[in-house]
Order: sequence, then C-alpha cells, then structure tokens
Amino acid sequence: MMMPRLLAAVFAALLLIAPADAIDAELARLARSTGTPDFPGLKIVWLAPWGDVASAHAWRNIIVHQTEGPTGSARGGAEAQSKNPTRRGVMVWVETDGTVYWSVADNLVPTHTDGANRNDNKYIDNGLTYHQVVRDNSIGVEFAGNYPDVTIGPTAAQVAAWKILVQVLRARYGIPLDHVYAHNWIDYKDARYCEGCWLATLARTWGE
Repeated sequence: MMMPRLLAAVFAALLLIAPADAIDAELARLARSTGTPDFPGLKIVWLAPWGDVASAHAWRNIIVHQTEGPTGSARGGAEAQSKNPTRRGVMVWVETDGTVYWSVADNLVPTHTDGANRNDNKYIDNGLTYHQVVRDNSIGVEFAGNYPDVTIGPTAAQVAAWKILVQVLRARYGIPLDHVYAHNWIDYKDARYCEGCWLATLARTWGE
C-alpha cells in the first residue's frame, strides 16, 4: 500500500524539480511581516503567530527532520510543542496533507538535533557543521507520517508545501541555501533510512 504514496511523491518532485525563481518580492515581504500571514499555495495553522522579525532568535540554519508518527500526528506534536516550547521537538511541523503547523514563537528555542555529532563527511563536509549546526542556531522542520515504514519518504503534498515553506523560512531569517541540512547529514541517525536527506537535497536543487 505504500507504493502509490511513494510514486506520487516522486512524481510531485519531478514536477517541482526545476530551479525555483528568485524569491518572489511579495513572498519576501510577507515573510518579514507579523501576525498570521497567508502565503499562496501554503496552508499554515498558526499556533504561535509571528512577532517582529527583528526580535526573532538569530536563526542561521534549517534542519529537516522526519518523525515516525502516523498520518495525522503533526497536529498533536505541534500542539504539545506549543504548550511546552522548549521540549524536544521543533518549531514547524508538516502533515502528510501538506498542512504546516507553526508551533513555537521564533524568539524561543526548541530542543532538537543531537549536537551535530557527525564528522565523517559521508554526505557533506562536516568540517562546516560538526558541533556548529545545533539547536541554538537552527530551525527544525518536522515532516510527519513515515509510519510504519520509515523508508517511504514524504508525500506529494509535503513536497509541494516544502518548496514554498523553505523559501518563506529563508526569506524571513536570511538563511543561505547551503545552510539547509538533513538531520542525517549532521547527526548519526537511524540506519534504516536517511532522515530528511531527500527533502534537503530537493531544497538545494530548487536553488534560489
């Protein structure tokens, strides 16, 4: 039953594989705004509306995570995070239908990553990440729904949402494209699959 989902995600990625245009001026303007802005093509449930971006934490990286929670689990994870912002978890959650849950005010720091402990250069040059790309400077984005088979990857809707969301995050916080990382690129993770690798690679492939 997992094969149709995988094929749909691959097809969506192929449709979206062309490099993105330079970040749209209107998207960039909205990304620097306050409150609960609406981004065309992106559904965001605001559990923590934006404050003044000048008061946001100094975010320099984006780390893509995937959770083994079942379909529908992003809302629960985001709500729990919203109630306890600094618990182990992330700021942004993405459901299998592409819905984004913004769970934590961006001047707070959730607990995620394992300290950027990978230093084997298996995926990227870890000389640039080892003990440097950590929770205190990195926004975590959690893609839910890879249960019970962690190898199935994100859905087509998640891929489509990610293409817009990564532009929003980069525009709001001035994060360079090469500072988008998969969790598995910076930490030693589950050996069964490469957590976040495809999504991070897509973001870099889409470009500026």
